[in-house]
Amino acid sequence: MSISRKKFLQQAGAFTLGFTGFRILTNQLSGAKVIAKQASELLGPLLPDPNGIFDLPEGFSYKIISRAGITMKDGFILPGRPDGMATFSGENGKTILIRNHEMNPDISGKGSPFGKEYELTDKVDFSKLYDKGRENNPAQGGTTTLVFDTKTQKVENEYLSLAGTLRNCAGGPTPWNSWLTCEEVVIRADDRRYEKDHGYVFEVPASTKTELFEAKPIKDMGRFNHEAVAVDPKSGVVYLTEDDSEGLLYRFIPNTPGKMLDGGRLQALVVKDLPSLDARNWKEQLVELNHPLPVEWIDLNDIDEDDLRYRGHDAGATRFARGEGMWFGNSTVYFACTNGGSAKVGQIWKYTPSEYEGTIREEKEPGILELFVEPNDGNIIENADNLTVAPWGDLVVCEDSEGDNYLLGITPEGEVYKMGRNAVSESELAGATFSPDGSTLFMNIQQDGLTLAITGPWKKR
Repeated sequence: MSISRKKFLQQAGAFTLGFTGFRILTNQLSGAKVIAKQASELLGPLLPDPNGIFDLPEGFSYKIISRAGITMKDGFILPGRPDGMATFSGENGKTILIRNHEMNPDISGKGSPFGKEYELTDKVDFSKLYDKGRENNPAQGGTTTLVFDTKTQKVENEYLSLAGTLRNCAGGPTPWNSWLTCEEVVIRADDRRYEKDHGYVFEVPASTKTELFEAKPIKDMGRFNHEAVAVDPKSGVVYLTEDDSEGLLYRFIPNTPGKMLDGGRLQALVVKDLPSLDARNWKEQLVELNHPLPVEWIDLNDIDEDDLRYRGHDAGATRFARGEGMWFGNSTVYFACTNGGSAKVGQIWKYTPSEYEGTIREEKEPGILELFVEPNDGNIIENADNLTVAPWGDLVVCEDSEGDNYLLGITPEGEVYKMGRNAVSESELAGATFSPDGSTLFMNIQQDGLTLAITGPWKKR
C-alpha cells in the first residue's frame, strides 16, 4: 500500500460501507476521506495513550481490571488468552462478566488455572471438570467469572467457573442468564493427554457466588470447530458459527426452550433456490450487499463426526469463510466471517429470523440472510472477529489481524468508525461487551492477557 494502515486510520474517522455508495468508496480514496471527515463526530479521533496500552477518543478512559497469571479469589490461577465474553445483571446492581479462555491443547501446565506443575489440582473437585486429562493434567481452557461494580469500577470477585475444556473461543449469552461457551477444537480422546473428545458447547450460569460449575457437553449442538452462538429470545432458537474456511451456519432447535441438555435438532442454513451457495465471494461476487436472501434449513445427522461442513454443503447448505463472532440485537443475528470477500479481509452478515422461526409456518415466511458489510479493504476492516451490539444499536467489532488491531463501530447504515486501538501489541482484540447499565465496555487484549473496562461519553452515539 502507498499509505500505511495505521497512518490512514489515524487520519480518517469513519467510512460508509453499505448501500449505494459502497463500490465508489472502496475504489476512490478521496471519496472515503470526505465521508470520513463528515463522520468524525461519531466519537472523535483516537488519541495516543500515554501508557501505551489502548488508544481511545477524547473523554474516554480504560482501566485494566484483570491480568492473566494472577491468583483469583478462589485460589486458582487466572488462565491466559481471554476471548469471548458477556455480561449479566447481578444483585444490587452488580455486573457479572463471564469470560472464555482460548487455551490450546498442551501437555504442560503453562497457562493452566491449576499451576505450572498442576500443583493446585488437589483443590479442585474433579467431578466438575469435563476432562481431567491423563495423570491429572486437566484441559487448560474454560471460563472465569468476574463480579464488577460499575459505580466504583472495581472487581469484587473473580473465580474459575468452568474447567477441563479446550480452546474456549467465543460463545454467547442466553435470555435465561447463562453463557454458552464453545470449544474451537475437535481433538479426540487419546492415550497421552485427554480422556474425552472435544468440540462441544457448554453452559455456564451467571452467578455472583464463587462456584465451579459442572461441565456438561451439549452434544446435540454438534461437534465441530465451534466459534460463537446467539439466542433468539422470542423463539429460543440457538444459532452457531463454525471457524473453518469451508464452514456452515447452524441453528439448534431445542426440545425444551431454555434447557439445552434436553436435546434438540441441529440444522444448517440453505439459501433458497441457490443450493450449495459459496457465500465467501472469493472468486466472484456471488452475494451482493444488502440483497435479501430467503433461506431454509436442513436437518443434519451424525453430528458428532467432524465432516458436517462437507456433508452439509453437498446437501445444499451455504458455505461461509470462517464464521467468528455472533450476537443477537435489533431483532437480528449478526455474525462475522473473518476471511470473507475477494480480499479475504472479512464480511459481516445479518440474519433476520422468520416470525415463525423453527416452525412449519416459516416455509411461507422464511428468515432473511443479508451481506451487511464487505469492504475488501484492510484499511477499513481487517479480519472482524468478536462482535456485540451496543446499547444505541451500532455494532462493536474486534479485529484479529496481523499488525494493528482496532475496535470498530458500525452504524445501522453501514458507516464504520474507530472506537479504539491496541497500542501495546499486535494481539487480537476480543470479547467486547457492555455492562447491563450501558456505562462500561469490557474488552480483552488476548495475547497480553488483559481485560479492560472502558468508560466515557457513550451517549454521544
